[in-house]
Amino acid sequence: MSNLTISVDEEVLRRARIRALQQGSSVNAILRELLEAYAGVGPAQSDAVAELIRLSKDSTARRGNAAWTRDDLHERS
Repeated sequence: MSNLTISVDEEVLRRARIRALQQGSSVNAILRELLEAYAGVGPAQSDAVAELIRLSKDSTARRGNAAWTRDDLHERS
């Protein structure tokens, strides 16, 4: 795991520490969770991707012999 150094206003950090303590957490843990969610690498995202892959493999839907051109797909009525 990598370390990250950021600059933040002292009062903001003080208030963040208090709020994190009230939630039974730490500023470090909160920032880590936010960065994981922002980067899309948290457990929820990994589970969702795994579920999508499973569903696509289990799907019985097929396109058959259908073939579309780019123009067909973007045709406007």
